[in-house]
Amino acid sequence: MPTILINPFDESRREPRLPAPRLDRLAGKKIGLLDISKPGGNFFLDHLERLLKDRFAVAEIVRLTKPTFTKPAPDKVIDSLLQARCDAVIEALAD
Repeated sequence: MPTILINPFDESRREPRLPAPRLDRLAGKKIGLLDISKPGGNFFLDHLERLLKDRFAVAEIVRLTKPTFTKPAPDKVIDSLLQARCDAVIEALAD
């Protein structure tokens, strides 16, 4: 049976964009962790938070959760991340 790969994006044309600049280090940074509400995501983020603090000396973690994984994050969640002035945000997937 052949392998079929499915692109998760719709067919809308998008302007090419450069990736966000990479951080030079994690030590002393504020990192946002966004739980998309899939089962097990909170366990993964708990472990990731410990690693970021213990191994990489991240100064602060901001944890937020989307109400459902089936839709994009609502403006309220995105605004909270922006207001927190995170240096980077990690979005967690799990199952």
